[in-house]
Amino acid sequence: MKSTCRDELLHATRSIVKAKGENRFTPKEAVEYMQRNNTNYAESTIRTHIVSKCCANVNRHHVKVFNDYERIGDGYYKVINL
Repeated sequence: MKSTCRDELLHATRSIVKAKGENRFTPKEAVEYMQRNNTNYAESTIRTHIVSKCCANVNRHHVKVFNDYERIGDGYYKVINL
């Protein structure tokens, strides 16, 4: 089964925060992680998922949205369900 951008992104962000020992990441960290792991998704797609489509506390601009992340500061996000 082909994974979605959201699936890959959740794996990436959970791995990032686990390695850091704190529930905080940047879109840049997620993009770089996914690129190192040979994602087929464009940087713009990954960033859109983090900052809009999958972020619980922002204005919604998409038909289908998810509450995977929360914006916790300027350029920083956390995973809601670790």
